[in-house]
Amino acid sequence: MLLSDRIFYLVIHCSDSQDDKNYNAKNIHALHLKFGWDGIGYHKVICRSGLIENGRPEYWIGAHAQGFNDKSLGVCLIGRNKFTENQFSSLKKVIQDWKIKYPKAEIVGHNQITKSNKTCPNFNVKEWCQINGFNT
Repeated sequence: MLLSDRIFYLVIHCSDSQDDKNYNAKNIHALHLKFGWDGIGYHKVICRSGLIENGRPEYWIGAHAQGFNDKSLGVCLIGRNKFTENQFSSLKKVIQDWKIKYPKAEIVGHNQITKSNKTCPNFNVKEWCQINGFNT
């Protein structure tokens, strides 16, 4: 169980799917099941339209950032490089809500906390946070 006082990171991801594909949480859930996981690894998914869909409940340890799953929540933007304004508006809402619940949590991109060649979420999270008034 993921305890709210143990959430230290809010991790932003992208699905690394083609930018013209309208995938959703159900698609990610099916993919993650094929990986042998217990279902969708993210806590929130933001569709191309900006629709925010629930993934794992916030009390359930995620499967989105190896080595950090037991101390983080993950949100995934559908796409690879060209995210919509609606997606960024929804991302801001998700992060605002989470920062109220988990004020000590640091906002990071997946590429900032994992030791891999991943560039996910394929934009500068620190810069995005500054523009949107978040302390990282």
